[in-house]
Amino acid sequence: MPLFNIRVYGILLDSQQRLLVSDEFIRGAYITKLPGGGLEFGEGTRDCLKREFKEETGLDVEIGEHFYTSDFFQISAFNHKDQIVSIYYKVHTAEPILLETKTKPFDLSPEQTSNPNGESEVFRWIPLNELTADSVTLPY
Repeated sequence: MPLFNIRVYGILLDSQQRLLVSDEFIRGAYITKLPGGGLEFGEGTRDCLKREFKEETGLDVEIGEHFYTSDFFQISAFNHKDQIVSIYYKVHTAEPILLETKTKPFDLSPEQTSNPNGESEVFRWIPLNELTADSVTLPY
């Protein structure tokens, strides 16, 4: 039976007008996406995004305005029976952004990619003036 998979992502810009992205190794695939993840049953989209940001980055974020919701059919990259619905919010933090980041895409250690069924992530800033449609892997 096909299911809907609701994904919630955050757009975090720093003071230098750079966008935070997550470079991830997931089950043998390399993916660049915005921080965020899957909505859990009983959870609102804003609560989901706050939880996902905290889990992934350690940052407490405030959820700002709604930015975009996907309005086209998108099959899941990992389960071809699920339809993905992605919701994007602008986020900000009152605290300084103290987060280890990389400068090169997929700058993962050999240990992070040694298990083909494993999952690892590193973070990177992309200047807005360098952002293109190819900057992220998954459709948005």
